[in-house]
Amino acid sequence: MPFILITVLIDMMAIGLIVPVLPLLVGTFTSSPTEQTFWFGAVALSFGVANFFASPVLGALSDKYGRRPVLLLGFSGLAASFIVTGLATALWMLIAVRLFSGAMQSNAAVANAYVADITAPADRARRFGLVGAMFGLGFTLGPVMGGLLGSIDLHLPFFAAGGLAVLNWLYGYFVLPESLPAERRKPFEWKRANPFRALRGLSQLQGVGPLVAVIGLASLAQFTLHNAFVLYTTFKFGWGPAHNGWALFTVGLMSVLVQGFLLKHMLKKFSARVLAIVGLAASCLTYFSFGAASEGWMMFVIIILGNLLGGGATAVIQSLVSNAADPSSQGQTMGSVAGLNSLMAVIAPIVSAPLLGMVSHLSPGDWRIGLPFYFCAALQLIGTVIAARHFSRVALRSRAAPA
Repeated sequence: MPFILITVLIDMMAIGLIVPVLPLLVGTFTSSPTEQTFWFGAVALSFGVANFFASPVLGALSDKYGRRPVLLLGFSGLAASFIVTGLATALWMLIAVRLFSGAMQSNAAVANAYVADITAPADRARRFGLVGAMFGLGFTLGPVMGGLLGSIDLHLPFFAAGGLAVLNWLYGYFVLPESLPAERRKPFEWKRANPFRALRGLSQLQGVGPLVAVIGLASLAQFTLHNAFVLYTTFKFGWGPAHNGWALFTVGLMSVLVQGFLLKHMLKKFSARVLAIVGLAASCLTYFSFGAASEGWMMFVIIILGNLLGGGATAVIQSLVSNAADPSSQGQTMGSVAGLNSLMAVIAPIVSAPLLGMVSHLSPGDWRIGLPFYFCAALQLIGTVIAARHFSRVALRSRAAPA
């Protein structure tokens, strides 16, 4: 487990390094803020679309050839994409390299499949929480480092990220052991790697069904939050990069605390289903509170309380999905989940931009300016209801089974 956690941490730090500077790099090739926004959206869209189609393919390949070769492929692809991005001299190069990066980057899905390989079903929620904590820590340290390096030279974070990806490749090649034994590997089939067929197969897993919709709704809400947060806090509170940076730092810190330390204790006292429902409901209240907050300091309180109550829901639901899949299909299953998340990442900017545009003219004190977050709360509320009904039906079937 420590091997894969270190791998995920380095990977997320590399990705986090470019977060503060990629929009600025796009701006060097455009002539107005409107043009910069449009082309940054195109760059983000190209990554999400490529990742949606490639994630199930790479996940299925990891079921056939093992996790380690596919992880190494992803690290080499990331290294190349970061370095070429830093050297880019035109917008088409940025879009092309993000397409390539999205197609090669399934590290998160394969890392989760790796964890499923080495973990008993009863312990997967806790261990997926540890992986989530590494995601949070990486995205806490990465953007801070990227901001510091970007203030020296705008291209420097991309070369540093490429160096971290190379370091991760070396670590994976010389240190990281393979997790999937030969007897549990599964032949590769293109029809199973089709992203739409993979999503349908995901929904047909025993005991999962509607949870696929829950994952999609929660993911869309989260990515909508990511796309709207900075502009929203600028409109409502007049925040600049420093305030937003500290808010994102708090999010990462709480992710590490909850998923890395508190989740294992909560799992001892409550079932996975109870934690999933409580977490989804708490996230619904968190989104609503973001939209209703009247002072900037309230955002930090909401981040802390919201993560304490809802921070473990993703890991718990992911463990339920993983436990429903057979051991030889973990890569494809986790790849399908990653593909679904990528699809939501593509849809989120299309949704968040109009919602922000509808309220951007309102005064900071107008309650309607929180519309993007009310939308997120509604998505999460629907997901909570779907999950509660699903778990209720599963419990009824379990009680009826002996009879």
